[in-house]
This record gives sequence, structure tokens and C-alpha cells, in this order.
Amino acid sequence: MTWAVLGFAQTPGIEDLARLTPGRTKAENALWLENDLSLRFNSSKRVVVADLKGPAVITMIHFALPADRTLNRDVLLRMYWDGETSPSVDVPLVDFFCDPAGLRDSVNTSLVNKRRGFNAYFPMPFRKSAKIELVYEGSVEPGQTLWKMMPCYSYVNYRSLKKVPADSGYFHASWRQETLLMGKRDYVALDAKGKGKFIGWNVTVRRPGLDSYPVDENEKFYIDGERTASIEYQGLEDSFGFSWGFPETDNLFPLTGYFKFMKGAAAYRFFTQDAISFDKSLHVAIGFGVNEGPFFRNTFSKDGTALQFSTTVYWYQIEPHAPFPTMLPIAERAPAPEQAFWPDKATLSTPEDLKKRGVKLQMLCGRPEKEIVFAEDGYNAKASHGFAWNGWAFPVYHARADTRAVEIQVTVPKMSSGLLRVYVLDADNYDGGRKQKITLGHEKARLIENFSDGRWLERRISSAEAAEGTISIRATNARKGGNAVISIVEWVEGTGV
Repeated sequence: MTWAVLGFAQTPGIEDLARLTPGRTKAENALWLENDLSLRFNSSKRVVVADLKGPAVITMIHFALPADRTLNRDVLLRMYWDGETSPSVDVPLVDFFCDPAGLRDSVNTSLVNKRRGFNAYFPMPFRKSAKIELVYEGSVEPGQTLWKMMPCYSYVNYRSLKKVPADSGYFHASWRQETLLMGKRDYVALDAKGKGKFIGWNVTVRRPGLDSYPVDENEKFYIDGERTASIEYQGLEDSFGFSWGFPETDNLFPLTGYFKFMKGAAAYRFFTQDAISFDKSLHVAIGFGVNEGPFFRNTFSKDGTALQFSTTVYWYQIEPHAPFPTMLPIAERAPAPEQAFWPDKATLSTPEDLKKRGVKLQMLCGRPEKEIVFAEDGYNAKASHGFAWNGWAFPVYHARADTRAVEIQVTVPKMSSGLLRVYVLDADNYDGGRKQKITLGHEKARLIENFSDGRWLERRISSAEAAEGTISIRATNARKGGNAVISIVEWVEGTGV
């Protein structure tokens, strides 16, 4: 018997439409008002939406959106095959359908989709029994309020079989989320034991609270105990079919796709034509490659550079399966807050410390929360040219940057005199090292290079030069392919610093 005959093929060829397949298709309903109370969230936080007898194959699963149209990671989808006590599927419902944390209106792939409802088309054969349940782990007690918060209807389509082929694996899916310093160790998405094949996953990556995140990680598949991964995709975005970072806009295709996830990225890929088979084990990880430039490991080992990953992995295997990691508590399943450098926090100089140095104005260029961190009356600064960048490590993680020139206008009380200080940093040695010309006020431009450790530039501004109360700062890129940067601007009263 072929997969097409069994009805396991997702998109059978036109020639298969006339073939009379064996077995009878059935459907099991739950969650809706027409169903028994035991099949709704009116009476329990755990609802078995399908309890089936085999041999059979599940061909489609549908969940209708809640009455209020929103859903998050509070509810888990679990599936058990042939009477097992440990689920083979244990995933937040929304993540199972490639909608991490339930933030999207729609998703469209070859195996799952969402738009006012969730639908899955993975073939799921079983020999004796199948149990599918939803488990709500929030604080709302069973009743009408909880019913309105949960999926309000479900059906599971399945076809009875005379026999499931001996070489057919059981469907599995597992979810993980972790915040880590990628420069110190890899993120682990799967540790499977047994015989099976990996058929897809969806992945999110973020630097909580920041606009930037690296895509230089490799995706590594260690098969049957390999010490060196025999499959290693060089670049996060490349493994999902993109290049030079993820696109600026959503791209949803049947087998692969990308969309923005908060300030980070989410992507999915299904390996329907290039499934990764294993006989004993499969270890799937995301991390920098052995030959990756040292900058990435060095940078992403420092405080303030933690990345948060989440993954849902789909695979088939012969039972029994290795135990899954313990599901995170409900509070830890939510994406980390949009707090820059979470769980770390940048430390700023206090106003008292700045005043002791005579500082009247301090601008942390490119800082995501607020660039002007201290300014006495009459003092200000504003970038008139250059984009904000905040992708470096502590302590100076920020800059204004531009391929042509960064321009900043400093405002001081008219006829002021003081010390203008500018800090430039080439933290990532961009394009082999930045080279730029710096102009402070009316001075002649000075060439600056080899400043990967950071450099303060200073110039005394006379009251005559500040007669109009405006001082210009300009950093001009002097290297083809590079860019110019400025990280900190200060105005210090008098002669001291």
C-alpha cells in the first residue's frame, strides 16, 4: 500500500482522485455548544477533543478561534498515541500552527494555516488509539468566561485502515523557548532518540527590546550521534530560503516563509522533499559555526547580548520517544518583554555623577529608549542625519550611523564656552575597520581610523563660536563599503571633564 492509497499524501496527484481508497472517513467534534459539557471548557481546564480507536490515520485537525478572536500560549495542544502516558505532541496551540504567541491574523503554509481558525494537515497514523487534548493552564476557572477565551469548536478528521504499514512513524511535535548568550553555547531545538525523520520547524529569534538581531547563526543537524553535523546551513535566514538578512516585508510560501515577530523574526520551513532521516538519534541546534568570525562569539558572550529563541519542531519516529523537556510555566512561555537587553539592563551615569564632571548635556546616540539622557535648561542635541543602531554589546552598544555622513546639531545657550566631547567606536570592525573624518564645530576635519576600542575626541568651543547657540558635529565615511558612526556626545562646562 502506498502513502497516496492510505491518504497520507498532502497533495495527491490528479491521477489519484479517481482511486477508491480503502477505509471510511469520520470526524469527531468538540468544544461547541452542541457538544456535551465534558467536551467544552465550561466544565474543565482540560478537554479531550478526540479519543479515537485505530488502526487509522488523522488527516485534518481544525480549531475555531475563540469568541474574542485572540489566543496566546496559555493553552497547550497535546497528543498521545496507542495509550502512551507521555505526549508525543506538547506545544502551545498557537505555536503549533506557526503563529508564535498568537500574534498574527493569518498564516498560510502547506501543512498548517490560520485565518479565523487553525487547520493542520499532517498525516498522523496510529495503530491502537489516539487522544488529542487541549490544556488551559491560566487562572480563569471553568465556565462561560473560559469558554469564550478558548477555541470554540474543533473537529478531527480521520480515516480507518486495515493496517498501518510497519515503517510508518508516529507524528511528534515539541516546543522550546530559551534566552541565552549565543557566543557561549548553542540553542538546542531537539534531542530525539530512536528511528525517525525530521520534517519541519518554526523558529523565532529576538533581542528583546532592540531592533537588531544576528542572522549569522548556523542550523546544525547531528544525525545518529555525529560529533560534526552532516547538515549545517550557514546563516539563519538562508536556512529558510532568504539572504542578506530576512526581508523587510512578510513572505509566506507553502514550504518556507518569514514574518516579523515583535522586533525580531519568525520563520518556518517544511522538509517535505528533503526530510532528514535518522536511525538512532537526531540533535538539532542553532549556533555560530566553527569557522565563523570571532567577532560574533566575542560579542554575543557579553552581558546585554542575550537572544531569545523559540522553536516548534515536527518529526516522525518509531515509539518510544525520548522524554521532552518540562514545559515552561505559563508566565515564562510569553515572549520576553520589549525591555532593551532583557534580562540585563544598561547602567547609566547618574545626573549627580554627570554634574560633578561639569556635564551639561549627554547624548547616547542611537539608544532605543531615549538618546538625550541628561540636559540642563538651554542644552539639547539632535541627529539631523544618520540611522539609530543598537546592536553592539555593553557598555556602549549604540550609535548613529550612515554610509555617507552622520550629522548632529548641538544646542547651547548663546555665547557659551565649553568642551565638546564626541565618542566614536568601531565595535564590530565593520567591513575590515571603519575610517571616517570628524568635524567638531568650525575645525578642520580630522581622519579617524583603528578605533575598535573606542576613542574620545575633544575640542574647546569659544563663546564667539557659540554666539548663535548651535554647534555642528559631522562624521563622514571615508571608506568605500563602510559607514560612519558617532556613539556619545557631551558638552562640558568650563575647562574640566
